[in-house]
Amino acid sequence: MTMIELRDVRKSFGRNLVLSGIDLDVRAHSVVGLIGPSGSGKSTLLRCMNLLETVDSGTVRIGGVDLTKGGVDADQVRQRIGIVFQSFNLFPHLTVLKNITLAPIRVRGTEAAHAVDQAQRLLDRFGLADKADSYPDRLSGGQQQRVAIVRALAMEPEVMLFDEITSALDPELVNEVLQCVRELASNGMTMVLATHEMGFCRDVADQVAFLSDGQIREIDTPANLFRAPQHVETQKFLRSVIAAGRLAV
Repeated sequence: MTMIELRDVRKSFGRNLVLSGIDLDVRAHSVVGLIGPSGSGKSTLLRCMNLLETVDSGTVRIGGVDLTKGGVDADQVRQRIGIVFQSFNLFPHLTVLKNITLAPIRVRGTEAAHAVDQAQRLLDRFGLADKADSYPDRLSGGQQQRVAIVRALAMEPEVMLFDEITSALDPELVNEVLQCVRELASNGMTMVLATHEMGFCRDVADQVAFLSDGQIREIDTPANLFRAPQHVETQKFLRSVIAAGRLAV
């Protein structure tokens, strides 16, 4: 079953063409990694998937629902599609528990007791059970990012989108966040992730798409794309990644 379907998606900001005819299929319970140089369109593509950005043309379907048709309730869409950014975006004046329960209670109308119980179970699942009453500024960057993931999961989304979620972290904190994503992948969450963590992408993704200048130049299994890329731009990009020590051959 195809969970996400994009056809000829185009998006510009003024005269800057950011997405130029994107076609992409993401099967349910699969993980698709988006790689490519900065400015290639990865983040914008993710934002178009849950209507944080509106597309100029083309179609975006999630679970068979065309999000690009008129009259679509963006808030309803975002309840189905969780997104986590490189900046944690936690409310600094709220405890971890209240950060997580706010949206389920106010947006979905979940009873407070149920929302708290669900939040505590998620915190325990991701090794944060003792942080429920802490404020964000008392947490490490890795802990804050894990809380951001838990907050998105508390809305019980069908799809999770991750936009460079380790970019703002110190190197020693990266693995604890990536382990959360591995856990979600092992439990069948449908995910699309834009990342510079090439080794992680190779390990966790079912398919990897290489973007350049707003186009998907190549999409394949990690084994094929990382070992024997076909497109000249993919080859050039991976050579630079290997030379920088960001991918072991």
